[in-house]
Amino acid sequence: MAGPRPVPELDPELARQLFFEGAAVVVLGVSEGAEFGIDYSAWTVGPTFRGVKMIPPGVHFLHCSAGQAGGGRQTGPRTGLFLSLQRRDVRVLRWDASREAMGLAPVAAREAEALRENLRELEPFLGPYPYETLKKWVSLTSFVSEAAMEKLQPESGQICAFSEVLPVAAGRYSRDRAEQRLPALGAECRSYAEGLARLPQMKPKAGTEIRFTELPKQTFPSGATPEEITRHSMDLSYALEKVINQRYASQPLDLLAELQFAFICFLIGNVYDAFEHWKRLLNILCRSENAIGKYRDLYINLISVLYHQLSEIPADFFVDIVSQDNFLTSTLQVFFSYTCSAAVDETLRKKAEKFKDHLTKKFKWDFEAEPDDCAPVVVELPEGVQVD
Repeated sequence: MAGPRPVPELDPELARQLFFEGAAVVVLGVSEGAEFGIDYSAWTVGPTFRGVKMIPPGVHFLHCSAGQAGGGRQTGPRTGLFLSLQRRDVRVLRWDASREAMGLAPVAAREAEALRENLRELEPFLGPYPYETLKKWVSLTSFVSEAAMEKLQPESGQICAFSEVLPVAAGRYSRDRAEQRLPALGAECRSYAEGLARLPQMKPKAGTEIRFTELPKQTFPSGATPEEITRHSMDLSYALEKVINQRYASQPLDLLAELQFAFICFLIGNVYDAFEHWKRLLNILCRSENAIGKYRDLYINLISVLYHQLSEIPADFFVDIVSQDNFLTSTLQVFFSYTCSAAVDETLRKKAEKFKDHLTKKFKWDFEAEPDDCAPVVVELPEGVQVD
């Protein structure tokens, strides 16, 4: 982004219309050599960069990483934020070099209007929105509305690749460590495990956490019989109902917005915790046999969401580096075994079959082997739960 670049396949009249009708984001304080991006595209900042123009209305993700001193190619941790932009909207962002973070700069309505009126003067310093990647971005965020964005984004408004953390309890003084039953500072460490145990417990700084729905640690109701525990551990419909009832009882389809939000935070924001949430949420969705019949539209649209998400990640990405197991193939294998039932809605069944064929051809994944769920299930009970 060293200077203005042409917009592919846009004639001058259309480009002019997009400039006046589209939104603009003015960015202050980003140094040359840093990386700045919007949605699915990113560039190295040049000396004249002041922001992005011609942005279509809707939800967008803006992100930035500090550049390396001396002009190296490496960049610092990525920070970003979601914005819902309207037609002819003008927003101002400011990069805080000391914190290596980007946030909305406080701008009065009068100043924003003055920026809009003087946008022509800024135009040579604004890069055009990358319309060549718009279709991909829309496909990855089709359920992420402004309301969903506001609900999920951290209170701080910033998505950080590395969360700010604070110690759960003080451990600087001997009396603090004694109260926590930790060894005194300087005491000999006899094993790796002991070393890990000595590390202070940390928690995310208040207001910086992505506000994902809390996923249930227990997949069965309290007081369940051994038979019910086994059933709810194989069919996670009870757990899925708990997730839906927390936030999405009036519109279960909105759960897909959270799945997409988590995926974007990982794929573009580099937030690993968001990937872990995506995996856990997808696992619950795919292993809920009874829910598949109840939430037909949710599962028809889940297949579309996964189709676009899996197009962006290499086939071997999901392979566990320790066990060489592919998390996604085992999870989808169970899902396909449920959707092939004659009791499942025909539209959903056919769409699942086409999706399965697509994945088999594209990634060479084998879904025909016996699902792991057919093997004996070892159920780990939560602490304190006993079965006679």
